[in-house]
Amino acid sequence: MKLNAGDCTLYSGGATGAEAEFGTMAERFGVAEVNFTFEGHQISRTRGMRVLTQEELRRGDVSMTYVSRLLNRTYSNAPIMRKVLQTIWYQVNNGMEIYVIGSIQEDGTVKGGTGWGSEFAKICNKPLFVFDQAKKGWFRWEEAAWNPQDTPTIANIHFTGTGTRFLEESGKKAVAELFERSFG
Repeated sequence: MKLNAGDCTLYSGGATGAEAEFGTMAERFGVAEVNFTFEGHQISRTRGMRVLTQEELRRGDVSMTYVSRLLNRTYSNAPIMRKVLQTIWYQVNNGMEIYVIGSIQEDGTVKGGTGWGSEFAKICNKPLFVFDQAKKGWFRWEEAAWNPQDTPTIANIHFTGTGTRFLEESGKKAVAELFERSFG
């Protein structure tokens, strides 16, 4: 049974690339949009913009050492990077299903800052779907492995859409088709 788009909310960050595309589709289909950001951060989408306070950002704080170890890479301790990861925490925390556009790496993590959102979704045991632009297909995290997922459909009124700033045509098409299957 399809959800009523008017009852749904997309949680995202409004950044250029995948997040902007999720927002564009949400607006087209009549889905509410909440874009978490912070003071001084430039985002592409301002519809539903939610500027987090310093106190709210602290609630979403995470150890950069922990994130670096979890993702097998080094994350900068720069204040901007910390704030970006804190906003991703809010995106994943509010969504009950997580949709990501990116690239799954050999170690099973997702490339870039989006990797933190994906790992946090795994920790929270939330349904997690990644469209891998290199493999041109959807994958779902199930039973500690990425499994091909032909045509995911948004099944919860509170969902997250995030991903790479470097959106390719295949990723753009994947977002459009996800919304069409879910709300069309």
